[in-house]
Amino acid sequence: MVLSQYLLRVQEAGNNPPQETGLTYNSWYGKPHMEMIWWHMAQWALWGRPALLSPALSWYTRAKGTAKAIAERQGYKGLRWPKMTDNQGRETSSNVGSFLIWQEPHLIYLAELIYQDTHNLDFMKKYQDLVFQTADFMASFATYDSLTGRFNLGKGIIPAQECFKASETFNSPYELAYWKWALQTAQNWRTRLQLQPNADWQEVIDHLAPLSIQNGLYKGAEDVADSYSPSSPYTIDHPAVLMALSMLPAGSTVDTAIMSKTFDTVKKVWHWEHTWGWDFPMVAMTAARLHKPEEAINALFKDVKTNTYLVNGHNYQDGRLTIYLPGNGALLSAIALMCAGSKEDPEHNLGFPKNGQWNVKWEGFEQLP
Repeated sequence: MVLSQYLLRVQEAGNNPPQETGLTYNSWYGKPHMEMIWWHMAQWALWGRPALLSPALSWYTRAKGTAKAIAERQGYKGLRWPKMTDNQGRETSSNVGSFLIWQEPHLIYLAELIYQDTHNLDFMKKYQDLVFQTADFMASFATYDSLTGRFNLGKGIIPAQECFKASETFNSPYELAYWKWALQTAQNWRTRLQLQPNADWQEVIDHLAPLSIQNGLYKGAEDVADSYSPSSPYTIDHPAVLMALSMLPAGSTVDTAIMSKTFDTVKKVWHWEHTWGWDFPMVAMTAARLHKPEEAINALFKDVKTNTYLVNGHNYQDGRLTIYLPGNGALLSAIALMCAGSKEDPEHNLGFPKNGQWNVKWEGFEQLP
């Protein structure tokens, strides 16, 4: 934990979003991955250091022209942020990255964290245009289905769990939950700035498709017939179904009883050898929100190669990727939630067993939503 703070401070507290291996060596051609910025950098605000997060948000101003052009080219309103990019915001195409959408709400989330830390109205005014245009894209991206009277996400998306086919996939749980939360947060910004709610955003908030359920469990996407059988191809990569309750609150979107059963199933059937370093802190965050502190600890200490931390603090993945800073950032975010709880569930030391074996002291953390 201490080494993670050091590594991220010396490699990621700058004016640009970080790449996965920071300044140590290039990975993915040295390109930042904007869907990963939350897992790198949200921890700054959660550890009471919003001044170290703010500079990287300047990337969104530099990338505004690219994001606007992408949205216009594809027939949407607002700003669609690219996935793999550079420090000027230029787009890099990809047969996977071009279909990802979970990077879109990150600006809203990170800006909200800074506001919650600082309550600085000038900061809100500085970023309100980017936040509102991000929400404009998100609302216009959702497709209305007149037969069901709801808005869908997809087809034409690949979820955070990248083993899905874009041509078939729609209504993946994490993206649905994030879409609704971020649009409501953008509405909250309008209220704070004494502006009227946006009717288009509210229509999507009120009628966004619910998370799909089968056999009492949340599915990996609405089109998936079976997410969890031994023969399922969808038990590898990020267990993104749990992300709908990790960095995000349950709110009106997630039924915690269903998510608890889903968590227990994922734990048993997932191919953990095909996961990434930040998955384990993410799982710990879900466990903490579900009041499963033993499972939160077990996730952080899971004996899987990609959950390896070297003596210098780096999160080792494999011989190709010997360091992986999203794992370090995710660890710090998980610790913040496990200690300080969330605004929805403010119980302190939420993620530590109440069995008399833990003596946890902390200070200076900010709560997640």
